[in-house]
Amino acid sequence: MWVFEKKLEYPIKIKKSNPALAKIIIAQYGGADGELGAALRYLSQRFTMVTPEAKGLLTDIGTEELAHLEMIGVIVHQLTENATPEQMRAAGMDASYVNHGLGVFPQGPEGVPWSAAGIQSKGDPVTDLYEDMAAEQKARSTYEYILDLTDDPDVADPIIFLREREIVHFQRFGEALRCVEEYLDEKKIFYKKP
Repeated sequence: MWVFEKKLEYPIKIKKSNPALAKIIIAQYGGADGELGAALRYLSQRFTMVTPEAKGLLTDIGTEELAHLEMIGVIVHQLTENATPEQMRAAGMDASYVNHGLGVFPQGPEGVPWSAAGIQSKGDPVTDLYEDMAAEQKARSTYEYILDLTDDPDVADPIIFLREREIVHFQRFGEALRCVEEYLDEKKIFYKKP
């Protein structure tokens, strides 16, 4: 069971409309390495994790990723909420505008809708945790690339927060991996270490 607080994990108050930046940031909403995929990956993998601690971690981080998805949605919305059709066209978001108006839709910057095809739940705890560590690094680097493309402090500030959370998640998944490997070794469950 979750308790939902009606506030964002980190405050977002963007003052300037910028559909071109929204088009880039939508990568973290519905793109291949975005928050939606991360949340569903972790919440799916938890069912076959072998230790209660690792299951709990996947639940906690998967839930936090949903909060990050909400933050990205707010950023995209605030960057486009006062945009004109002409601004959307100039930003290359005309197809999105035709299909969704100013609604936030799970898609990547190129307009491809989100798909579960880009996530993995293998059922092997070691494989899944390596997958999760890689996913966190991909999200971190995406946030860094977004920061390279913005000089708006109202946008950069929450993006920096999100990037820092990806680093923490990577570290926590590394800790979980070590614990899971110890558990498998204790139980004499065969696993070929890299």
